[in-house]
Amino acid sequence: MVESTVGPHLSGLNPEQMEAARHFEGPILVLAGAGSGKTRVLTARVCQLIHEHGVPADHILAVTFTNKAAGEMRERISRLLDREPAGMWIGTFHAVGARLMRRHADRLGWDRTFSIFDADQALRLVKNVQDSLGLDPKRWSPKAIRAEISNAKNQLIDGATFAAENEGSFDLFVRNVARVYPEYEKALKQQNAFDFDDLLVKPVELFEAMPELLERYRERFSFVLVDEYQDTNRAQFRLVELLAGSHTNLMVVGDDDQSIYGWRGADIRNILDFEDSFPSARTVRLERNYRSTQTILDAANRVIEENVNRKGKTLRTERVGGEPITLVESFDENDEARWIVGEIEARMRGTPGMSYASVAVLYRTNAQSRALEDAFRREGIPYQIVGSVRFYERREIQDVLAYLRLISNPKDEIAFARVVNYPRRGVGLTTQEHLVRWASEQGLTLLEAAQRADEITALRAAGARGLMRFAELIQRFSVRASQTRVGELLEELVEDLDLVRHLYDEGPDGEDRARNVAELIAGAVDFEAASVNSVAEEDHDAFTDLDLYLQQVALVADVDRLDPNADTVTLMTLHNAKGLEFPLVFIAGVEEGLFPLGRAYDDPDSLEEERRLFYVGITRAEDKLAISWARQRRRAGDFNYNTLSSFVDAIPEELLQERKTKRLDLAAQSTPHQSRRRGYRSSSFDFDDEPEAEAESDAGMNQDTPRFVKGERVVHQTFGSGSVVEVSGFGRDLKVTVDFDEVGRKKLLLRYAGLEKDWP
Repeated sequence: MVESTVGPHLSGLNPEQMEAARHFEGPILVLAGAGSGKTRVLTARVCQLIHEHGVPADHILAVTFTNKAAGEMRERISRLLDREPAGMWIGTFHAVGARLMRRHADRLGWDRTFSIFDADQALRLVKNVQDSLGLDPKRWSPKAIRAEISNAKNQLIDGATFAAENEGSFDLFVRNVARVYPEYEKALKQQNAFDFDDLLVKPVELFEAMPELLERYRERFSFVLVDEYQDTNRAQFRLVELLAGSHTNLMVVGDDDQSIYGWRGADIRNILDFEDSFPSARTVRLERNYRSTQTILDAANRVIEENVNRKGKTLRTERVGGEPITLVESFDENDEARWIVGEIEARMRGTPGMSYASVAVLYRTNAQSRALEDAFRREGIPYQIVGSVRFYERREIQDVLAYLRLISNPKDEIAFARVVNYPRRGVGLTTQEHLVRWASEQGLTLLEAAQRADEITALRAAGARGLMRFAELIQRFSVRASQTRVGELLEELVEDLDLVRHLYDEGPDGEDRARNVAELIAGAVDFEAASVNSVAEEDHDAFTDLDLYLQQVALVADVDRLDPNADTVTLMTLHNAKGLEFPLVFIAGVEEGLFPLGRAYDDPDSLEEERRLFYVGITRAEDKLAISWARQRRRAGDFNYNTLSSFVDAIPEELLQERKTKRLDLAAQSTPHQSRRRGYRSSSFDFDDEPEAEAESDAGMNQDTPRFVKGERVVHQTFGSGSVVEVSGFGRDLKVTVDFDEVGRKKLLLRYAGLEKDWP
């Protein structure tokens, strides 16, 4: 029975949300469909615990999916309570792990000022270990080895265990991973560093090794709440199990239909089997969607019903009807991109008050953004990309951060190697090799050895001077770091290095790089150490401003850098779109082999995950959804001839408005109409009577190959738009000379060029 009066934190909740928010003790699983207000339920539950049950805020732990979500949750709770939830821990699993290790890393043999290696730094370390073991990186991909190590860590398998289980494997690759993994772990410890996986694994290791410490945290966190539970892996599940296993006051909120991270270790069984792990659990389903029209939800429901491994729920809304879903068939990826751009422009003209920020274009793979970016640039439409070259991964930013990491953690050899000769100071590769050898013989860190470079007889005087100047610079700024705010420190460092001038000297890209460094400085100047929720308030004095700044930078996720205030179209992969919503959404490249990826057909679980990803894409749309596909698409340098994704077959035809691009209409005028449904091998050629290899073998002679004439406007995937100035040769040797608008004149062999007419 719902009371007639409720606090502001419960006001406006629907009956299912109210049931979840009012739950007090014991485990509860909240199956929250897309757009069903799960963040509101989480914040309401926290406020209910504090306001109605008198639970101190510092006895609550809330784990979120992104830093952005953590910030929003803290802000909402503060607003509803009319005060800060002082002492409450809110953050991502990685942030919570970092916070625990900042307190207790010394118990596992690390210094508390450890570095956090991102993916690039971890990969460099794997390469270094391979070199030391004599494993050729050209034959044994460091990225693949790093991925295998990451997968093992997420399964809580350490290096020694992995080596013991796999050193005799028939799989030579796995045997090599078994050699690299233990050495990689040793190298991390030697450099006082953790990789991202360690931020999940080490807290588990800490609690399992120290029961008394675990008991302290169990008493501290009387209530544990976990968002996006469907995306937890084995290590995350174990951490939650350890913390909540005694009192079982655990709320997990998630959607099994949105579990899309199996490829990086997430285990959907964690949510599917929650009641088995916690038999007394209550289950609440949130099925009322507050985001999308019923048309969009009907499509999403029908798509996801095809999956077998799911709890089962049906989204509904009060937004009856809605625009039909547009399904667009295009000639190729450039034609598809031009249609999307044209549709956005038409919507902007025809919809009062609409902004570019209302629009998102989603795709399965990052490579698909190229054609889209070209089309947006040509038409002057502003856009931002989430998940391409991330700001903190840009070369010039990584260089500056490497200096800061070395200043914070003198044992960080990856940072040392990156900047010891940047800007150039006469420390070449030979000098560095001598230094590494001598440091190893003397049992010194590279920075300690650099301070004593004049003792290394193998070094030339210039190299020794460069090393000693570098060590003196790092030492000087290490002293400054203990006394100075990070923004001021960074400004001084960039000025001392004369870095802006060096960047400008690099050429045309130098100005952009210098602007990026200026943006980094601006962010550092605005940095407030008190905002770093991944370090306990009482421990702030144990770390410098620089230590806390580096931790915040290391934990920034792609989606955290999405600027919601920018009036730009957002381009991103479907994985990055999770948790977001837009009035107008395009899902591009919905073709067999691309979405779902071809390899997914080898594994039913992978195919179901691909379908869940499509469901996530559909449910990002509030008012209008458009799905596009291309008959042919260049992938990895080759043309693929495509059919519409079988996922679309689940959407009832009455929900769809089918269209073709103008270019496709022109190309199809001389060919009979064919069904879009699965089974039709759609392409610009007729393959019904001949093998695919023969059809592709002689593009120069094929009657369907575009013919170009002097003066005609064309588009090239790399060079952009231009005008044909000459056509020469015959058959397979047919050549075209093009004056491109941006890169000048190029002579191209037509069968490899992939040129297309620049259709109006």
